[in-house]
Amino acid sequence: MVYVHGANEERDIDPARIPPGQILTTNFPVLHHGDVPYYNNMALWNLRLFGLVEEEVTIGYGEFMKLPMREFTNDIHCVTTWSRLDNVWGGVAVSTIMEKIRLKPEAKHVMLHAEQGWSTNLPLDDFMRETSLLAVRHGGELLTPKHGYPVRMVVPHLYFWKSAKWLRGIEFMAEDKPGFWEQHGYHMYGDPFQEERFAEGYGDDEEDYSFIFNTPD
Repeated sequence: MVYVHGANEERDIDPARIPPGQILTTNFPVLHHGDVPYYNNMALWNLRLFGLVEEEVTIGYGEFMKLPMREFTNDIHCVTTWSRLDNVWGGVAVSTIMEKIRLKPEAKHVMLHAEQGWSTNLPLDDFMRETSLLAVRHGGELLTPKHGYPVRMVVPHLYFWKSAKWLRGIEFMAEDKPGFWEQHGYHMYGDPFQEERFAEGYGDDEEDYSFIFNTPD
């Protein structure tokens, strides 16, 4: 039995689904750094696929919403210690997006670019997992602005900051490099079951801890 915050009760859940140091909740907390972007004209939104590709591609909002979509169900784990199980997302599989481009053979890593200069990195193999998606819905409803409308990346096997909200670009790279969050002390990979929350040495300075309260969800 596992105690579930939000529901305020114990439930029969396999504890192996919950990474070390995490608290299970039915809520969907919102944590981010900076302002929440709002879109008044979706004709101005697009998604750029660039870097180590044979030809750069830009997908407009109307074209994106016409792509094949399906449901994905997964568990998510935030670096700030909350976990939420059995999330139902609607969106575009990464494999569908990859049909739009031809990667150069040296591409091994990805940088996700979001609004206002936010970014996060991950290996290409993790980006391309069958469980990864570009989400437009959660729980059957369109994403709200605070949860990443119109499109957020979802990479459920890594800490949730790797699931960039307000996605605007996917850059394919030969070498790994830190994104915005990783430059501020977060782990380069972020496996929740290995508790890869922070880079080595993070937290040695008390000022490091001030950033965790403005972290991405």
